[in-house]
Amino acid sequence: MPHFDLPLADLATYLPARREPADFDRFWADTLTAARAAPLDVETAPHATVLPLVDSRHLWFSGFDGDRIHALLIAPSPAVVPGPVPMVVQFLGYGDGTGSPLDWLALPAAGFATLVVDTRGQGARARRAGATGDAAGSASPHVEGFLTRGILDPADYYYRRVFTDAVRAVEAAASLDFVDPSRIAVAGASQGGGIALAAAALADGVAAAVVNVPFLCHMQRAVEITARAPYAELLAFVRTHRAAADRALATLDYFDGVNMAARSDVPALFSVALMDDVCPPSTVYAAYNHYAGTKELEVYTYNEHEGGGVAQDELTIAWLRERFATT
Repeated sequence: MPHFDLPLADLATYLPARREPADFDRFWADTLTAARAAPLDVETAPHATVLPLVDSRHLWFSGFDGDRIHALLIAPSPAVVPGPVPMVVQFLGYGDGTGSPLDWLALPAAGFATLVVDTRGQGARARRAGATGDAAGSASPHVEGFLTRGILDPADYYYRRVFTDAVRAVEAAASLDFVDPSRIAVAGASQGGGIALAAAALADGVAAAVVNVPFLCHMQRAVEITARAPYAELLAFVRTHRAAADRALATLDYFDGVNMAARSDVPALFSVALMDDVCPPSTVYAAYNHYAGTKELEVYTYNEHEGGGVAQDELTIAWLRERFATT
């Protein structure tokens, strides 16, 4: 895939106007107030795995509308790393699930606890299985997948539930007695990066954010310049429901990472890949350039949606260790 988006010099200064609903802040304040009316009700159970140097558990908490959300909790053994320990709440790429603790050992090996959160309704089409359904229905037709589910009404939109779950996941992480609540980061790539960006904007107590090749940013531009999934779902919807296209795009403004970025002020590490036609570079730069906090951006000139891969993972660990002063 050659470079197909704006030239790098233009990307560096790309600052599109935000499409921000007048009631954006009220919408999210009301949503989170309603969610917090249900007890968080954190429960854990041992995970059956032979990993003597880590403590691996299933964890459940109440997310949007009190729905029970599953996550994997993996922490270094207290005998190896005495608490309280820093925590990284990780969100997943599109279609992915929590899978096995064996998939998530890098952060515990570096001295962090990690909470890997299922994305409701997902984890059936990627390599890792999920364990959380989506109890809510939809008032409008949607293309197979999740991006258009409930898209004609912000209150019914799928990512309202997902972003609320993310905020509650941060609260669940902070409630754990071995976690240092002053050292909680959110992290993810692709869809997970978009969710992490929303969590950084909406949740209390986040101290750092890692936002890799994020999905759900500058979505109106994305649908105009890429036909790759998952944006293909949105393109199919507006192509079919032509009269409802403006209404659908207006719903997305409540969830767009550009608007979330303007409300996020914790230190953040972003990454972008200049040949990425899944989450095009200009959509990432739009969020990065609007980001309100201290920020750094790692650019992968010749990579597609895989971004920096392991190189970015290593950079992330070093960056988090510096932020959280781990030894």
